[in-house]
Amino acid sequence: EYLKKEFEMKDLGKTRFCLGLHIEHLKDGILVHQSTYIEKMLKRFYMHNAHPLSTPMVVRSLDVNKDPFRPREKDEDILGPEVPYLSAIGALMYLSSHTRPDISFAVNLLARFSSCPTRRHWNGVKHIFRYLQGTKDMGLFFPNISKTELVGFADARYLSDPHNARSQTGYVFTYGGTTISWRSMKQTITATSSNHAEILAIHEASRECVWLRSVTQHIRENCGLLSRKISPTVLYEDNTACIAQLKEGYIKGDRTKHISPKFFFTHDLQKNGDIDVQQIHSCDNLADLFTKALPTAPFEKLTYNIGLRRVRDLV
Repeated sequence: EYLKKEFEMKDLGKTRFCLGLHIEHLKDGILVHQSTYIEKMLKRFYMHNAHPLSTPMVVRSLDVNKDPFRPREKDEDILGPEVPYLSAIGALMYLSSHTRPDISFAVNLLARFSSCPTRRHWNGVKHIFRYLQGTKDMGLFFPNISKTELVGFADARYLSDPHNARSQTGYVFTYGGTTISWRSMKQTITATSSNHAEILAIHEASRECVWLRSVTQHIRENCGLLSRKISPTVLYEDNTACIAQLKEGYIKGDRTKHISPKFFFTHDLQKNGDIDVQQIHSCDNLADLFTKALPTAPFEKLTYNIGLRRVRDLV
C-alpha cells in the first residue's frame, strides 16, 4: 500500500505542455498545437484584435513590377527599429517549424527581406498574423488508427523569385497521413527550366527521405516492430520529364548536360529499392503548399490533407 501511494505521487500524468507545444489527448488521437504561443505572439505585436483572414498570403501578381513582395526599390524607405520586423520573423519561424507548416512558404519569403524590410513586407507579416488570429487552435493531428507508412511529396515553383532568377523548392513527408517533415526554401542556383527546378527539388527531398528512413528503421528495431526490410518509400512528383530522367539516370544530352550528375542521386536510390518515384496530379501534390501562395479553396484542401486540424472540429 505504501509503495502504491509512492507510485501515485510520482505519476505526473500525461504531458500537456512542452516547449510551447500544447498536446491535446483526444479520443481518436493526439493534436499538437501552439494556441497559447500564438495568443502571446499576437499580443506582443498588437495584433490580438485584428480581423482574421483565410490564407497567410495574398496570391502574387504575375507582373513583376506589381509584386507586393518584390525587393526594396531605390525610392522606398527601410523600416526603422521601432518596427519589430526581425522579432516577428523569428517568432513566426519557430511556429512554422513545429506545428504550422501552412505558413512555411510565406515566412520563408518574407524572411529574405530581414536586412532591408519596407512597409510592403511588414504588411505581409501582419497578413500572416491575421491568418493566425482565425486559426489559433490549428495543429497537427496524429490519429490512433492510420496506415503506418512514410510517403513523400516534392515540388518546385519555376522562377518563384523572378527578381533574382531563382526557383522555390518544397517537400513534405507524411507518416500515417500526418506531416512529420517539411521544408520550403529558395534554390541556391539558377534553374534553366521547370524540369531543372524539379530535379533540384526532388534531390533535396531524396536526401531527407534517406534520413527519415534510417530514423524510422532504428525506432522500429528498438521497439521490436521490424520483421522484414522496409519497402521503398513512395515519393510523388508531378513533372513527367523529371520522372523520366530520374528513371533513366544521368544522360549527357543536349538538354541535360548542364545539370550536375550529383542531382541524379535519386536515380541510385530508385535502383537500390529505397525510393519509388511516382506521378501525381499537380492539384493533389501536397508539396504545392510549400512553393507558392494559393487561393483559399486549394489552400484549405492541402492543409487538411497534410494533417492540420482544429480543436473545435475534433472535440
